[in-house]
Amino acid sequence: MTMLNTDIDPATGAVLRTSYQRSVAAYWNNNPNDDRVNIRLGEVDGLYHHHYGIGEPDLSVLEGPEDTRQERIVKELHRLETAQAVTLLDHLGPVRPTDRLMDCGSGRGGTSFMANQRFGCRVDGVTISEYQVGFANEQAEQRGVADKVRFHFRNMLDSGFPTGGLRGIWTNETTMYVDLFELFAEFSRLLAPGGRYVCITGCSNDVTGGRSASVSWIDAHYGCMIHPRGEYFRALAENNLVPIDVVDLTAATIPYWELRGKSELATGVETPFLTAYREGSFQYLLIAADKVGR
Repeated sequence: MTMLNTDIDPATGAVLRTSYQRSVAAYWNNNPNDDRVNIRLGEVDGLYHHHYGIGEPDLSVLEGPEDTRQERIVKELHRLETAQAVTLLDHLGPVRPTDRLMDCGSGRGGTSFMANQRFGCRVDGVTISEYQVGFANEQAEQRGVADKVRFHFRNMLDSGFPTGGLRGIWTNETTMYVDLFELFAEFSRLLAPGGRYVCITGCSNDVTGGRSASVSWIDAHYGCMIHPRGEYFRALAENNLVPIDVVDLTAATIPYWELRGKSELATGVETPFLTAYREGSFQYLLIAADKVGR
């Protein structure tokens, strides 16, 4: 199957259009600390994620020989991250092999490969990290699926893909880097009528008032802009995206962070995540929404 070359904006030729976008791209191109975590976990089975995990961990990994303890923890963290991706894909609804999906903020491609394996369909990943694009496309070649799974150095706010050509889109912990109204307008353009958008994200709890110190710490660490929960639903409604399912995954992700704090891969961000989740100022949500109208 021949894929469209969507890596060039015919109008400007630019992908990174603001100093903020350039700084985010530079972070994911060059940050060795977070790369250390993602690479180490991906080496477990060759499936590289750029998100966190959910589910009850097998705490027996903390027992047994000390010299292999960290290896057991890493495998369990990777299992929980893969379980998170499975949950996201479960909410895409029925997808046919002839359909086309998009992974926005695709990282090293883990969820894209899982979607192709499950549905047999074409998947395009979009990221502003040139390093991630190269890494993920090399993975597609090695897996023998480069004719169905391709990654593009593109801006998800203005992707250049055809209007109405997608059955489904997902974002997995990437919406905190962009304006939601602008993003969902692009998704509404890309989705066919009845198409599905699925989001997993951390968001501040606007019921509790202003953002907490822990949420601000997370923002500063990743250079992101965590949105209030209510802003997601306002932006969806404005762009003809109607939520059909909202799942609070906060309780399901806390055990992952507790286990990660016991890993040699801990980066220091574990404490503010756990504090924010436990105090209720931060939530981990899955939102599935359908495109209505044309």
